[in-house]
Amino acid sequence: MNCFFCGREIEFGERVSFREMCPGCGRAQHACRNCGFHDPAYNNQCREPMAERVVDKERANFCEYFTPGKNRAAAAMPARTRKELDELFRKK
Repeated sequence: MNCFFCGREIEFGERVSFREMCPGCGRAQHACRNCGFHDPAYNNQCREPMAERVVDKERANFCEYFTPGKNRAAAAMPARTRKELDELFRKK
């Protein structure tokens, strides 16, 4: 699995703990954005119809349907690019 935020590849066993964090950026890994069911085109951005709605897709959650997503590195924004955008759009 790759971290949705920094794109770092992370190896897990069968399950991802609710408290698992990315060693690169410190973001929660048991989050919708890392889930194989996450899809912005679906209702509640989830392809699992039985999953409860999660408002913040980047924060850790307790969804029992979580399954590590694949090939997220291509979609992840490089840290340098994210930093440049943050600086460009920061509030003054």
